[in-house]
Amino acid sequence: MNIERTTLPGIGVRHTFTTRQGRRIGIVEYQVGDRRDVVHDDPDDPDGMISLTLTRTEASALAALLGFPELVAVPA
Repeated sequence: MNIERTTLPGIGVRHTFTTRQGRRIGIVEYQVGDRRDVVHDDPDDPDGMISLTLTRTEASALAALLGFPELVAVPA
């Protein structure tokens, strides 16, 4: 699976991937604040977009449930 990483100047970073069913899921990680937005888009249903905002703790818990490793920033 390919994960697209897009820098959003002044906002943060968006990570997006497409499921086997053609649905797009994106996560926006903001530079400032303790917030992550998760967006699910169904191309066959323009009204089928779902969006929710997660705290850093909630985002980490969701990543753990999905089996993703937790990434941490390492000081240079």
